[in-house]
Amino acid sequence: MINIAEIAVIILENYLTGLAVLVTGSVIVSYFFALILIRVIRNYLETTGSLPEKHLLRQKFFPLIWFLLILFGFKTFMPVIKIPAAYLDVINKTWQVLVIIAATSFLTNFVTLLKKIIVKKLDITVKDNLEQRKTITRLDIAEKILFVILVLIGFLAILLSFEGAREIGTSLIASAGLAGIIIGFAAQKTLANLIAGFQIAFTQPFRIDDVVIVQGEWGRIEEITLTYVVIRIWDKRRLVVPVTYLLENPFQNWTRNDSAILGYVYLYTDYNINMDALREEFYRLLENSELWNREVAVVQVTDTTEKTQEIRFLVSADDSGRAFDLRCYLRENLIKFIQQNFPESLPKYRITSEKPVN
Repeated sequence: MINIAEIAVIILENYLTGLAVLVTGSVIVSYFFALILIRVIRNYLETTGSLPEKHLLRQKFFPLIWFLLILFGFKTFMPVIKIPAAYLDVINKTWQVLVIIAATSFLTNFVTLLKKIIVKKLDITVKDNLEQRKTITRLDIAEKILFVILVLIGFLAILLSFEGAREIGTSLIASAGLAGIIIGFAAQKTLANLIAGFQIAFTQPFRIDDVVIVQGEWGRIEEITLTYVVIRIWDKRRLVVPVTYLLENPFQNWTRNDSAILGYVYLYTDYNINMDALREEFYRLLENSELWNREVAVVQVTDTTEKTQEIRFLVSADDSGRAFDLRCYLRENLIKFIQQNFPESLPKYRITSEKPVN
């Protein structure tokens, strides 16, 4: 008499053995293929001098390559064993979902890798880095747009791989008119920010590392997303504003076309100051300073009152940071020069008293 339990055990043992062989074989073969592919990619990037951060390759990019190869190796070796039909559909669906997730993650990381390779070739340390900052701004926004698109496509691909989700999708399309109106009203702020993000990518009213003044705060553009902008304030605080705010409200951009800027220092002295000596000291201080770019140097009496005269010292520098340091340097040393050489020319009040006639 045939023992059904023994037959079931034999079939199960054979199936598990075949499954183990399938998994082991796909892992081993895929591992060696991944090693070869990874070595080729790394050697190419090192040879061209465009190898980005190694942790990006080691922790994200290369493991995804290996995982994808394992999945395709698993699919390749599946015909070797006969998997019961009851499990075959579940395995195929699981494999399909895993491939979509891995492929989406691979593509998003590939976009990041490609952006870093391009950025690595850009030298933003040069004096005139306007074009480099334009490119980096476009790349940052393009990366975020592609990331959203790829994740959305991956999510829809997973949903459409199931029959039930297709029926739901058909129902949603049928009611898309009403749903679109509702979602439009509910998410109009978010949609406005997204549209503004696209507008910034093309028009570029500001770029990465631009020096701006927003709400009275001086800082540099640190990060631009599709919905908000992060400004690094000079004292290391961060000002986060929606992109629509910067498009709808005026703000100062000190590096829109180039980073060179004029700076000024005001001093208030008595009328008897020796302007020739003061002007000569001003030029001497500039010649001894590396902060001055040797383009603009002007001394003018710009205003007078009944007590003092206002003297403006106008200078130029390569960027706003150097201009600020140059202004402080001039202010300090010019005051010292007046104190040491013309103390009688410091601002003062005059009081005249006439003796009465006896």
